[in-house]
Amino acid sequence: MFFDDVNGLLRVVLVGTAAYLWLILVLRFSGKRTLAQLNAFDFIVTVALGSTLATVLLSKTVALAEGALALALLTVLQLIAAWSSTRSRAVQRAITTSPTLLLHQGQPLRQALADQRVSMDSLHAAVRSSGIGGLELVAAVVLETNGKISVISTSQAGSGATFSDLRPGAPRTPPHEYRP
Repeated sequence: MFFDDVNGLLRVVLVGTAAYLWLILVLRFSGKRTLAQLNAFDFIVTVALGSTLATVLLSKTVALAEGALALALLTVLQLIAAWSSTRSRAVQRAITTSPTLLLHQGQPLRQALADQRVSMDSLHAAVRSSGIGGLELVAAVVLETNGKISVISTSQAGSGATFSDLRPGAPRTPPHEYRP
């Protein structure tokens, strides 16, 4: 069968449209942070929002008001977590990962690469895509909290101040060594 009855199709159209508009309104209210590049915590919230929306759309046992409340609740909880993480280092550490140094002064950090499951081929690809032809020209490669790989050339490393939040135990060079 393609469908059970016309009422089911009509419910999906009406409830789906209302839930979609509600979700847009809630996401607009929550601000840019909700839709920014995703770290693991943001990804989980996004999947939960999508799952909730799908349940509201397809389950006849979930009323629109219940689904709208669930969407709003998830968004408010995400806002509280984001707000708390900007005010508490402990909360920030609990819900986000730390950036990881993968290459330092042209030398790949093999243990960090293995721990983060990043291959040398991926490291080389990241360096190439940043327009750099050799690892010796790279001051640092960092796996960011959102999974993006940042490449900092030796000529652009500056004081190295942006490396201050790297995971403890990762090799760091005093700022004066980053100066070109």
